[in-house]
Amino acid sequence: MSASITELLGADGPLAGALPGFAPRETQQAMAQAVEDAVAERGTLLVEAGTGTGKTFAYLLPALQSGRKVLIATGTRALQDQLFHRDLPTLQRALGLSVDTALLKGRANYLCHHRLERAAAGDFGGDLALHPALAAVSSFASRSPDGDLDALEELSPQSSLRPFVTSNADNCLGQECPNIGDCFLLKARRAAQQADVVVVNHHLFFADLALKESGFGEVLPDADVFIFDEAHLLPDVATMFFGTSLGSFQLTDLARDLAAEAAQLGDLPDLPPLAQALSQAAAGLHTALGDPARREPWPQQSVPKFTAALEGVQLALADLTPPLEAFAGRSSGLDNCQERVALLREHLQPFLDEAEVDRVRWIDVRQRSCTLHASPVDIAPLFNERFPRHARACVFTSGTLAVAGEFGHFVQRLGLGDARTLALPGGFDYQTRAMLYLPTGLPEPSDPGYTDALVAAALPVLRASRGRAFMLFTSHNALRRAATRLRGYDEFTLLVQGERPNSELLTQFRRAQAPVLLGTGSFWQGVDVRGEALSCVIVDKLPFASPGEPIVAGRIAYLRRQGADPFNDYQLPHAVITLKQGLGRLIRDAGDRGVLMVGDKRLRARGYGRVFLRSLPAMPISSELADVQRFFEEPAFEESAP
Repeated sequence: MSASITELLGADGPLAGALPGFAPRETQQAMAQAVEDAVAERGTLLVEAGTGTGKTFAYLLPALQSGRKVLIATGTRALQDQLFHRDLPTLQRALGLSVDTALLKGRANYLCHHRLERAAAGDFGGDLALHPALAAVSSFASRSPDGDLDALEELSPQSSLRPFVTSNADNCLGQECPNIGDCFLLKARRAAQQADVVVVNHHLFFADLALKESGFGEVLPDADVFIFDEAHLLPDVATMFFGTSLGSFQLTDLARDLAAEAAQLGDLPDLPPLAQALSQAAAGLHTALGDPARREPWPQQSVPKFTAALEGVQLALADLTPPLEAFAGRSSGLDNCQERVALLREHLQPFLDEAEVDRVRWIDVRQRSCTLHASPVDIAPLFNERFPRHARACVFTSGTLAVAGEFGHFVQRLGLGDARTLALPGGFDYQTRAMLYLPTGLPEPSDPGYTDALVAAALPVLRASRGRAFMLFTSHNALRRAATRLRGYDEFTLLVQGERPNSELLTQFRRAQAPVLLGTGSFWQGVDVRGEALSCVIVDKLPFASPGEPIVAGRIAYLRRQGADPFNDYQLPHAVITLKQGLGRLIRDAGDRGVLMVGDKRLRARGYGRVFLRSLPAMPISSELADVQRFFEEPAFEESAP
C-alpha cells in the first residue's frame, strides 16, 4: 500500500530522510492534503500559507504524485527558476520519481537568431556603447543549449539591446522565419508540450490567455492541474494583459523593420518615406505628451496637440495599408509588417472612439517612449471566460491572500465564488522572535513634514538594530526625501533604490556594515534576505494605492456605479495585502528575529486599523522605544553584531 501524502511529509517519510534539516509540519501536511483533494476532485482551492508553512513542497508533492499534466505559474522569474532548477529535482530524488519537467518563459527571455542577425548587420539603433553586449550575445548564441538570456550576465533585463535580439508577438515571423530550425523559443515550447510538469510565470500565462498567439499554435500546453503561486499578484497581471495597449516603441520598431525590408528588396522606393512618416508620427505622439515621465488618466477634455498626434499615427498606418497589400508575398518580413499594421490600427481604435464604461484609458510616459492603455476595471468575467475551470483542478496560493482571515477580496477580483478556502498560519514564532513598534508623536501622513518626522523616529531604531534594515516607502518622493535626510549619517551604509540595479543593492546589503536600504514598489515583495542581515523593516505609511493612479481611479468609479463600497471592498483589502507583503520581508527563516516599525498613526487611530492588525501575525506590540532597544540587546543580536 502506497504512503499517504501526510506520511510522505511526516517524520518517518522519505523527505525527512533525504533532506537535511527537514522537519514535519502540520500546516504543510494540511495544505498538501487539501491540494491532493482538489486535484482528485478537479476543484478550485485557495490557500493562504504564511511564511514557514512549506507551501512549495505542499503543492509540488501532490502535483508530482498525481500522474497528470500540471502547469505551475509563478509571479516572479526568480521563483520560477527555483522551482525548476532546485525544488522539483530535489523532490524527485527524495521520492525516487522520474517526471518529465520543462521550464517555459516569455519571448523576451529567449534569444532570436533572426533578430540577432539583423542586429549584427547594424539594426540595433546605432548605439556604439552596445557593441560589447552585442558581441557577448553573439558568442552566447553559439554555446547556449536553450537561449535563455537570463543566463547571460552581460545582458541585463533592462538592456536597451534586448529588444533587438529577441522577438515579440508582433515581429516574430513564425513558420516563415529562415531560422525556424534553430529557434530557441520553439524548442522550449515543444519541450513544454511533451512534459508532465511545466513551470511558467504569470505574465506568460496571461499573455497566452489574452493573445492566443498564432504561428506556433497555443503557446502553453493544456493541463489537468493548474497551480498559481504568488497568486496575490494575479489580478494586477490579468488587468495588464486583458487590456489594449499601443506603444510608441511598437510603432518605431515597425518603421525600422519596414525600412530594413525595403533596403533588402531594393525596388520599393515608396516604402521608406512611409516608414519614415510612421517613425515621425510615433515621435510626435511622445512629444505631444511631453515631460516628465508619469502615469496619468486619459485627458478628460480634448488636447489639440495630443489629438493631432493620435490622428497622425492613424494616418501613417492607413497610408501603409494599400502598398503593403500590393506587396503581399514579396517576403515573409514584409508580410509580417502588413499584419502588424492591421493589428496596430485595431489597437489604436479604442483611443479614437468614445471611452467604454467598463474600461479605463490612461497614459504611461517614459523618458524615450510612451504607451496608451485601455484597461478593464473588472477582470473576473474575462478571466472566467478565457480560463474555464470546469474539469480542471486549480490551486491559488500565496502568503497573502486573506484579509483578517477572509478571502472575499481575492475571490471577488477573479470571480472564484465556488472555491474552497484554507488559511494556514506561518511556521515561525512571531511572539518571541518579532515585535511590532508603533511610535507615537508622528504627524498625520498627509502633513508636509511627515517624512522628516518619520526619519527622526526611525534613527534610534536604526541605531539599535545597527542598520540591517529595509525602509519601505509608498512613494518615490518620500523615498528621495528620506534619502536626503539620511545621507548625513555616516554610521550607516545607505543604499537607495534607483541608484543601482535592485540585484546589486541586495548583494551590497548582505555584505555592508550597518546597511539601510530605502525601497519602494518592488522591494515590498519577492525579496528574500535571511538571517540577521535583515533585522528591521520600517514602513512609512499604510500602503493605500493612490486614488490618482489611473486604474485605481477607474476601479473606484466602477464600484461606485455598482453600488459597492470602494474603500472597504477594494482600497482597504488591497492595502492590507500589500502591508502583509512588506512586513513579510523580515521573518524568512525559523532563526530570524527582528522589529517591524510602522510610522503611520492611522494603524491605531482609525477604526480600519484593526483590520490591518488582525491580518498580521500575532506578535508583541509596543510604542516604547526602550522596548525596541531591549529587543536588540538580547544575546542573539549581540552575538551576531558586526
